[in-house]
Amino acid sequence: MDYALIWYALIALAVLIYVILDGFDLGIGLLFLRANSEAERDLMMNSIAPVWDGNETWLVLGGGGLFAVFPLAYSIIMPAFYAPVIVMLLGLILRGVSFEYRFRTKRGRFLWDSAFFLGSLLATVMQGIMLGALIQGLTVTDRAYAGEWFDWLSPFSLFTGFALISAYILLGACWLIIKLPNDLISDYYTIAKRWGIVLVIAIIVTSLWLPLANDTVFARWFHMPNALFFFVVPLAAIGFIWLLFSSLLQHRPIKAYLCAIGLFVVSAAGFGVSTFPYLVPFAVTYKEAAGPDESLTFLLVGTVILLPLILLYTGYSYWVFRGKLKHGDGYH
Repeated sequence: MDYALIWYALIALAVLIYVILDGFDLGIGLLFLRANSEAERDLMMNSIAPVWDGNETWLVLGGGGLFAVFPLAYSIIMPAFYAPVIVMLLGLILRGVSFEYRFRTKRGRFLWDSAFFLGSLLATVMQGIMLGALIQGLTVTDRAYAGEWFDWLSPFSLFTGFALISAYILLGACWLIIKLPNDLISDYYTIAKRWGIVLVIAIIVTSLWLPLANDTVFARWFHMPNALFFFVVPLAAIGFIWLLFSSLLQHRPIKAYLCAIGLFVVSAAGFGVSTFPYLVPFAVTYKEAAGPDESLTFLLVGTVILLPLILLYTGYSYWVFRGKLKHGDGYH
């Protein structure tokens, strides 16, 4: 049994779930300052109050799993991304502090509102930049990172940072359409449509930019017979895009939200097609980065027990707090 491949899939799944779940509450943070009133901002915050802590569980699982299971990859990736990881964590800390403190003050609430937006922006941009820099590939010599301190900063990584902003805003707007009272949601339909268009453009640009800049990725996507098999990925993306905008036009918010998630899944599949079997593109494969099978087996036993429990309590929390908020509802 290929335990390294199983862990590759588990960590990829954990990161994808984190991006989807924490993506909508980061998107709400990005939209926070454009709310029309203080009461609307309260409702926006209350829509994520029961679940936002649990959403970040998946970030811990992905990062911790990388450290425990693929120590070589961790030792390469972390030095490459020390600066953006620190900024991302500071952004997440700023979000958490502002989340609690804004309900404890009146005069200084605008400061915490701004801090919530700033923390969301920093976390989102840094995540997108790290993704773009990782896809481009890291400089590795003798199984160690050999690049410069600011190698993570490039035109492509900056663009992927902006692309992730558009993706999270789309998710956040769709979530707010589902959760806010009906008299507050009309603006968010407009926001979802506009930023959905921006995201579609960003996906197209990224899908062309990366293979044109990297011969390995180009060969993976456009050489036969691979192109015949992988053509399903852009076809699926086109299908989800069409369903997304038709759902927004028909005012079917849950379907629109699920289609936005579908775009994330298709994008993750595209990332996998472009980089597999590399865990550190295009230098270290998942097999080369993995620890001994004994360690992987031991950790897998605990994960098989804990992962269903995490999924159960996550699903239960969303089920308990389902439905629309009413004016004045929620956490204070």
